[in-house]
Amino acid sequence: MNRTRIIFFVVIAVAIVIVGIGLVARSLGPANNPIAPAQSNEPLEVRVVTALPIEAWITEAANQFNTEKHTLDGRLIKVSVVPMDGLTALNRFDSAAFDQVPTAWIPDSRYLVELANAAYKERNGRDVFLTDGEYRAKPIALSLFAWGLYGTRAKALEAKFGQIDWKTIHDAAIAAGGWPDLGGDPAWGFFKLVVPNPRKNVGGLAAMVAAAGEYYNKPNISVEDVTNPEFQKWLKELMGSVTAISGASAYTAEDFALLGYSVGDGGQMLESDLLANMGGIANRWQDPLVVRYPKYVTWFDFPFSVWMGSETSAAEKNAALEFQKYLLTKAVQEKAVGYGLRPVNADVTVDQPDSPFAKWKDAGITTVVQRTSAMRSPDRDVLQALLRWFDLNVAQR
Repeated sequence: MNRTRIIFFVVIAVAIVIVGIGLVARSLGPANNPIAPAQSNEPLEVRVVTALPIEAWITEAANQFNTEKHTLDGRLIKVSVVPMDGLTALNRFDSAAFDQVPTAWIPDSRYLVELANAAYKERNGRDVFLTDGEYRAKPIALSLFAWGLYGTRAKALEAKFGQIDWKTIHDAAIAAGGWPDLGGDPAWGFFKLVVPNPRKNVGGLAAMVAAAGEYYNKPNISVEDVTNPEFQKWLKELMGSVTAISGASAYTAEDFALLGYSVGDGGQMLESDLLANMGGIANRWQDPLVVRYPKYVTWFDFPFSVWMGSETSAAEKNAALEFQKYLLTKAVQEKAVGYGLRPVNADVTVDQPDSPFAKWKDAGITTVVQRTSAMRSPDRDVLQALLRWFDLNVAQR
C-alpha cells in the first residue's frame, strides 16, 4: 500500500471519529437528554389561576414574593395571578379552553380538583392533578359557609323561630304578609334572601347543596334528592325570595356591604367574605351583621394544585412548589388571617388581638367551629342537576 493511500485512510478514520464524538456529545445535550436540565437564564413564569375569595391575599403574597426575587437553580421566579371562579375554571379545564394552561390552580374546594382530574383521566388516561407525593394538591387556607344577617332581621327571626337555618329562611321566604308576619318592621317589606349567582360564584351552588342537606337532614346529596318534586317545590319557594339573581355579581358579600337592604336581609355566604365586609356594613348601614353557623358546615379548603401536564416544564412545576411553600410560611399565613381566612399552618391562630375574628366576636364569629357535621362534596352529576334546575327555574327571573 503506497503512502498516499495510507494517508487517505487515516484522514477518513479521523473524520469518522470526529463525527462520532459530535453525535455522542449531541445526544448527551439538554435538548435530547431529559435528565440534563435546560440551560437558561430566562425567568421561570408561574401562572396561578386563583379562586375569587382568596384572590386579594394571593395577589398580595405574589407581589411580595416577586419583590423578594426568589430563585430556583439560579433562575428568577415570577408569579402572576389570574382570578377566576372555581366553576368557570373547572369548565375551562373540562373543555381544554385555556389559551395558556396555568402552572397551578387554587380553586375553592378540593372536589373541583377531583372533578377536573377525573375528566382529564377519562379523556387522556392520566392524572393532571395528583393526590399524593410532593406535587399533591395541598390546602393553603380554610373558610366555611356561615349565615350573615342584619342584626335587626336576625333578632326578629330568632324570636319567632328560635334559630337561623334553611328551614327558618324558607318559612320567612313564603310569609304571605312579609316582615309583619315575622315580627319585623312593616317598612322592611318582604324577606329577601342573599345567594350568590351559581353561574358566577361556586358559593351559590354550595348554598343550594347546603339547603338540600338541611331539607333531607343529611350531609350527602344525590341526583335523586335534587330531582325530587317536593324538594324542587321547596327550593323554588326558597329561591323566590332572592332579589335579581340573574344580575347578581360574583362578589355577593361586597354587594351586601355596598347596596345594603336592597340586596337582601341576609344569607349564607363565605365567612371570609363576611369578615372582609363587616366593617363597611356597620359603618354604612348602622345595622351590624350577626353571624350564625349552620348545622352542616360547608368547608372550602383552597388546595394549591400543580398542573402535571406536559404543557409546563419540570422547572416551572418546581417553581410553583416554591410559591406554595411560601404561602404556607407563618408570616404569609398570618396575612391570610387578616383577610378573614383560617390558617392551615399550625403555628398560626385566628385569635390574635388584631384579627377580624377577635374584632367581630360579639357579632357571633367564633374562633373554633363547634359544628362537626360537614357537607360532603357533591359529584359532577349532582352539580349538573342543580345547575340545570337553577337555569330552568331561577336564572331567568
